[in-house]
Amino acid sequence: MPDVHFQTELTSGLTLVAESMDWVESVAMSLLMPVGAINDPEDHLGLANFACEMVQRGCGNRSSRQFVDDLENLGVDLSGSVANGHTSFSGAMVAENLPTALEILADLIQRPHLPEDQLEDARQVCFHEIHSLEDDLPQKAMLNLRQRHYPAPYGRNAIGQMETVSSISHADVQRYQAEHYGPKGAVLAIAGKFDWDEIRSKVEQLFGEWPEVGQPAPVESPAVRGYEHVASDSSQTHICLAFDGVPYHDNEYIQARGAVGVMSDGVSSRLFTEVREKRGLCYTVGAHCHSTRTQGAIMCYAGTTSERAQETLDVILDEFRKLGEGIHQDELDRLKARVKSGLIMQQESSGARSGALAGDYFFYGRIRPVDELRALVDGLTCETVNSFLRDHPFNQPTTVTLGPDPLEVRLGDS
Repeated sequence: MPDVHFQTELTSGLTLVAESMDWVESVAMSLLMPVGAINDPEDHLGLANFACEMVQRGCGNRSSRQFVDDLENLGVDLSGSVANGHTSFSGAMVAENLPTALEILADLIQRPHLPEDQLEDARQVCFHEIHSLEDDLPQKAMLNLRQRHYPAPYGRNAIGQMETVSSISHADVQRYQAEHYGPKGAVLAIAGKFDWDEIRSKVEQLFGEWPEVGQPAPVESPAVRGYEHVASDSSQTHICLAFDGVPYHDNEYIQARGAVGVMSDGVSSRLFTEVREKRGLCYTVGAHCHSTRTQGAIMCYAGTTSERAQETLDVILDEFRKLGEGIHQDELDRLKARVKSGLIMQQESSGARSGALAGDYFFYGRIRPVDELRALVDGLTCETVNSFLRDHPFNQPTTVTLGPDPLEVRLGDS
């Protein structure tokens, strides 16, 4: 069934995109604003995340309790999150409840209460996120990797630090929301069962007068790169690598995705086969493409015992060297089947499609139909992927290890 897409720009500047899925009885919405951790002041890291928590504590004519009750009565599981470069709010529901859910979303974004008497409760939520990172050593190591690999502030994590979150005041939250929550560059994506004319009119009514705010560009500083070891009293070692790649919007991104898929997608992938299955070096290993709006990377993670950490790193680096020599047809065929299955399953979920629409518009400036994505996958050949690999050699990885002992990053032909 061909995709049925709609798109319009509101008088406020907000872009509305939608995909009709008449075979489902649900609908999902995703609002994405181009503000995130990159907009945090240096002395208030975590402010975007703090503000995201605070805006969900009452809005419009709803108290904090009424806000939660109304969402639950509608069957809407609304979630908010902050990434490095954007803030998003999303939720799914039965189709008939979309207009009321949009009213709540409009109040949340434009008329949040930001109750001062709940500031410390919100701060504790942020503290819990920071503390939980200390217990999630793989995530901690990967966040350190991004901070080293990308120019600041594009590798910054959203949750901030204990000392910076501790210093955030109620006035800081109010100022951040007033100065950064605006329609410029924002996109509202809707997918599922809806009437386009009715929804377009409703969204214009709710968001058409959303006032524009200034969004100054972040101040950039050079990437650190190189090698960092984070000492940890543990029997495990976490290994993280980052190589230069291409961002999502780059025409060659699909080639990078093809190369990484051969390396890491599924139990037949090279990393799983060579590092885990044949040698039993680690309990988990994988690679993925990562992107900011302007830069991309190929990142890899492995978790292993400290005794076998050096060998694990050596084998992973050797596998990346071998990948640079090219991929084979049987590997590419398996990857294509896997990616196509994922695209098909995504079409069954209104939530997945609304998120994909918002992400597409954020990174590409347009909607990419599923048929276009299938064509990109079908267009992958060993020749195109291998050409990409020749032009983008895996040299000089940014490396972070977390464990009892530092490792040696051995680059070479063996």
